[in-house]
Amino acid sequence: MENKPEITISRSDVAEIEYQITQQGLPEELTSALEDEISRATLVANNALPKDVVAIGSQVTFKVLETNNVFTKTLCLPTDINKYEDAISIFAPIGSAIIGLRVGQRINWQVQRANQTVEIISVAQ
Repeated sequence: MENKPEITISRSDVAEIEYQITQQGLPEELTSALEDEISRATLVANNALPKDVVAIGSQVTFKVLETNNVFTKTLCLPTDINKYEDAISIFAPIGSAIIGLRVGQRINWQVQRANQTVEIISVAQ
């Protein structure tokens, strides 16, 4: 079994995610990985979330280690996808993989044909 890094998520982000899941009737294939991440997270108050932790609304720079490609994206709810030029939904596979990670942490996530590893380079709130 793969060891996943410790993650921290704000209670308000969890509430927003759960609201989206119930109100939008999102399919299980979009929500199951995210629910797994939430279930293993340390939950904290919004004001206790460290500034270097990926949260909804964070602009995150990350590197895909297998390709050395670096991306900067803003993690958001599906309802806010049009608000950001660089948006990535919390329900996208990479979105659910990076929530709660700190700068310097890595996680493997499943893409269509293989696993890839992503490393968080920077986080701006």
